[in-house]
Amino acid sequence: MSEGTAPAPTATKRILLVDDDYEIIESLRMLLEAKGYSILIARDGNQGLAMAEREDPDLMILDMMMPKRSGFLVLEKLRRSRPVPMKIIMITANEGSRHKAYAEMLGVDDYIRKPFAMDRLLESVERLVGKAK
Repeated sequence: MSEGTAPAPTATKRILLVDDDYEIIESLRMLLEAKGYSILIARDGNQGLAMAEREDPDLMILDMMMPKRSGFLVLEKLRRSRPVPMKIIMITANEGSRHKAYAEMLGVDDYIRKPFAMDRLLESVERLVGKAK
């Protein structure tokens, strides 16, 4: 396979990570790539929304608190604009139950509070989109 040749899009489950925290993005990317998932990265809500619409990933892992557009605003827009809802896991350091209730009302598939065990996240990913291979 020559350099720059991408695998067939159906071969690998694609996950979009949307978070402004570099360490979280890198930890998740390393974990998920090691499990065989293909990773896309966005650093803020606006970029995440644009990438979700352009790339149509199998799953989005979305931080709640981000610059430019919060995870809630991204979620609201995606839920209004897509005929088939995208699978979304929201991650947050926020402790409030009101936020969790709102995320669930918007149809988030899972809601995970930081800090979280990587096993917990991986279990959710596999439940929502299946194993990578």
